[in-house]
Amino acid sequence: MLSWIFDIYGIRVIHPQTGEAIRTQSLLSPEGIRWLLRHVITNFTGFAPLGMVMVAMFGVGVAEHSGFINACIRQSLRKHPSKDAVILLVIFLGIISNIVGDAGYIILIPIAATLFRSVSLHPVAGIVTAYVSVACGFSANLFLSTLDPLLARSTQEAAATMISYRGNVGPLCNYYFMFASTFVITAVIYLITRKSLLPALGEYTGSVPYGSYKSLTRKERRGLFIALGSGLLYSLLIIFATFSPWGILRGVTGSLARSPFIFGVLFIISFGIGLMGAIYGFASGRYRKDSDVISGLSHPMQLLGLYFVIAFFASQMFACFEYSHLDKCLAIMGANMLASVHTNSFVTLLLFIAFTAVINLIMVSATAKWSFMAFIFVPMFSAMGISPDLTQCAFRIGDSATNAITPFLFYMPLILTYMQQYDKQASYGTLLKYTWRYSFFILIAWTIFFIFWYLLRIPLGV
Repeated sequence: MLSWIFDIYGIRVIHPQTGEAIRTQSLLSPEGIRWLLRHVITNFTGFAPLGMVMVAMFGVGVAEHSGFINACIRQSLRKHPSKDAVILLVIFLGIISNIVGDAGYIILIPIAATLFRSVSLHPVAGIVTAYVSVACGFSANLFLSTLDPLLARSTQEAAATMISYRGNVGPLCNYYFMFASTFVITAVIYLITRKSLLPALGEYTGSVPYGSYKSLTRKERRGLFIALGSGLLYSLLIIFATFSPWGILRGVTGSLARSPFIFGVLFIISFGIGLMGAIYGFASGRYRKDSDVISGLSHPMQLLGLYFVIAFFASQMFACFEYSHLDKCLAIMGANMLASVHTNSFVTLLLFIAFTAVINLIMVSATAKWSFMAFIFVPMFSAMGISPDLTQCAFRIGDSATNAITPFLFYMPLILTYMQQYDKQASYGTLLKYTWRYSFFILIAWTIFFIFWYLLRIPLGV
């Protein structure tokens, strides 16, 4: 309906980087209907997370089917970890998972549910905690992530359009702030999980009691040792192939930004997990022949059957939204309106954080948003005396905080599939009921932390 109304009034915007005119296309016009019928199948098969989820679940499926994941948990429970330790571990792993892009959404979340269940916490709480940690903490990290060089490149290109600017914006321009932000976000997520989420979900009665996890047998311990040793050797091989002078997984220019390692990291992780699972299966006696490995590979298919149903309709929605250009039109119109506001430079910067958080609800790709927003706001804030790296930092706060509540996140169908394993009635409304507090308080706390950092004039990065 919105695309039809926007098309009637001929609403269009100019892309600030390319100068291209972008006009809304009606989904209810004859051409829009013809487009949908021509692309309904390719919309589904081309859905970005579909192949990534399947590849990742192959490895996780073998690891779970062979008993490798269960053995790791039983071995860790030998030292009787506290519930708080498990919660903090899941949060920390979720936040730093953006080192390898979106792998945290696919691999960490089902493992988090199992970890929570192992210490008699509700597994849905594990799914939600891991999800908000990956989504809302997507920019924060203790290390350089795949997102840093991509955003820095757009910021540098936008800054280069200003004649007076002679600086250089690098991947580490926000590193100090994002390093410290990791601990702020961890604290906020932990407090909300403890004070709100766990009491709301109550006690999980379907879990295996804490004390009933049997100790590993001698054969299982040997299998676990061999599997973990194999995983270590595999990791060393990947590190050597990536970072050594003879590394074949680096890009043609020697960088990691668009290298085979970055593009294939999800498969590399999935293959490593599956390899350890298969080795554990044979070493522990769970697997006898190669058909057992095939059974492990097909193990997640029952879960993915539900995911395929949800993903089919989600893929059509995402494709229609992109075809209509509604996301770009609304985002650029809003950015131009904010750019026309004349007020104190720092107040405008705070409004910019809030604006980014709202736009992120309909346009979730950070690089896609920043590719045009940088060319509007970097010159505008530079004229107010605000550096490009500070503008980029403000953008990343708003861009990450509301990831957990947008229905347009590509991995939303997968999160709902995981939740419905434990709650058959789970829906987007159910997830929103649990996650809105995280997004709201992370946005508030992160913005306050940003204000203090700005007022104390601490460098944002290198």
